[in-house]
Amino acid sequence: MSRVILQGIPVSAGISVGKAFFMNRRSFANVPRHTVPESLISAEQARLDRAFQLVNDELTQARDRLPVELADHASIIDSHVMISRDRKLLARSREIVHDMAITAEWALEKAVREVERKFEVIEDPYLRERIADVRLVAQRIIKKLLGQHTGTEVEAGVSNRVVLMAHDLSPADTIGLDISKIMSLATTEGGKTSHTGILARSLQIPALVGVTDLETYVNDGDLVIIDGLKGKLIVNPEEAELEFYSDLKYQFENYHKSIMQECHLPGETIDGYRINVFANVELFDELSSVNENGAEGVGLYRTEYTFLSRNELPTEEELTDEYMQMAQILGKRKVVFRSLDLGADKLARVFGTLQEPNPALGLRAIRFSMRHRDLFRRQLKAVLRASVKGNVALMFPMISGLNEIHEAKAVLREAQRELEAEGREYDPDMPVGIMVELPSTVFIADALAHEVDFFSVGTNDLIQYSLGIDRLNRHVSYLYQPLHPAVIRSIKYVVDAGHHAGIEVSVCGELASDPYCVPILLGMGVDTISITPQAIPGIKRIIRQTTMEDCKKLLKDVQEHFQVSAINHTVRESIFRQFPEELTFYASILDNEELPA
Repeated sequence: MSRVILQGIPVSAGISVGKAFFMNRRSFANVPRHTVPESLISAEQARLDRAFQLVNDELTQARDRLPVELADHASIIDSHVMISRDRKLLARSREIVHDMAITAEWALEKAVREVERKFEVIEDPYLRERIADVRLVAQRIIKKLLGQHTGTEVEAGVSNRVVLMAHDLSPADTIGLDISKIMSLATTEGGKTSHTGILARSLQIPALVGVTDLETYVNDGDLVIIDGLKGKLIVNPEEAELEFYSDLKYQFENYHKSIMQECHLPGETIDGYRINVFANVELFDELSSVNENGAEGVGLYRTEYTFLSRNELPTEEELTDEYMQMAQILGKRKVVFRSLDLGADKLARVFGTLQEPNPALGLRAIRFSMRHRDLFRRQLKAVLRASVKGNVALMFPMISGLNEIHEAKAVLREAQRELEAEGREYDPDMPVGIMVELPSTVFIADALAHEVDFFSVGTNDLIQYSLGIDRLNRHVSYLYQPLHPAVIRSIKYVVDAGHHAGIEVSVCGELASDPYCVPILLGMGVDTISITPQAIPGIKRIIRQTTMEDCKKLLKDVQEHFQVSAINHTVRESIFRQFPEELTFYASILDNEELPA
């Protein structure tokens, strides 16, 4: 019963206190790892065939029985259904059984490990985390092989509200559970973009993923605190902690209630400056959170997931259906589709393996699309066809110069001519823009602005490439500074260049959802920010409590400094002075590393 503090990644804000209940523990635990006689090899392969089929049937049924609260997540289960039908994974598992004469469970484990090694080299954290989907399905299959329950039968163990623990979790795992009895979630696996976070945000409950040693230190029935603000999980807390977190929970819930009541109001300063507050969307399922959190449009729809969640490339018709649905649901609100921001390493199963020492700087994004023009044209035709159903725009990622814009627009014209020949409608005036995320793009923004209808500054990559920092590398992540003077000057130059040419400038990425950075963006005159849907209510509150005069003064003060520490100090002091009541709450989240004495 000793007290332990574990660290995880917060993916859904909030505080909860309750008893732990484990749905499942470590993936591949207790897998029988031994050889089998040659006479039983065929029987082991048959067991694999049957287990794959059983899980496929179970997941298909689970999709049809999703609770109303999770109905928007059917596509996540669809991706798991496709994995259970993956002939390559089954064939490789059967091959390992044959070659090594080992148990079906062990062979599947080895096949998944091979897939994991391929995913480990992927730079993009969102794409890298998709291996979790393969693990979840493989875990289900192994449980079938072992004759164990697969998660849908555990509801009998939940009689009261619990903090649900799991090695990993998907919507299919919650079938049969009374959603009202889950007060929060914590998993061993997962990252910021994992399905557990999407699930928790849909249910509006606190959640942590990637919790170190969760399965070692937490047992069923332990009293735990989930701190979905700082990413802490406290096992068997002390009385002072219970008192502190009960108070913090009350504060947060009141704060959250108040910002949600105002989230559909415009992002407008006290003195009337209006900035569009859009949402970044990765999955079609997130559209519900776009509406709930008051987004005025979708400033970045990442189109990659449709290509990565299946074994074959999507057809033009499939892409068109998806994009049209998105446009129709949003109606008059704008949706900006970003063309594929994938590298050759992500679609090796289709295009073959390309040896690249540094994929992040290799054949990716617009470079990949220009190499595979048929695929690029297929996607562009789908976006164009969707443009007649709503307020649609298109943007190209990782543009480094004029030639790439000219070439991309030439392919767009080819797509338009093909649609005309086919007798299909499209909006000839659909806006076309580019992502500004490379230093080279910043330096010639004045020239590029005359070639496009809008800029979208991708701050995550711009900061990374400008400062030479891998923000996911824990050894140098402290150098990832959003308020570095070079970053501020770069964004300001792009905004000025865009406005001088008469085009709009949007800013997306984590910087755009940082309450300390948003007033600076306002001071620059940014037209739109595009952020995670859940960040919108709080950021709108910040915008609605400031004035452009104050924001411009803060920007001027910041531009007088050349040291990050001085800029951070200036910004922090100013923001607290402007929003004392608002940021008193933020202070309790950001600064309170230890309990008050």
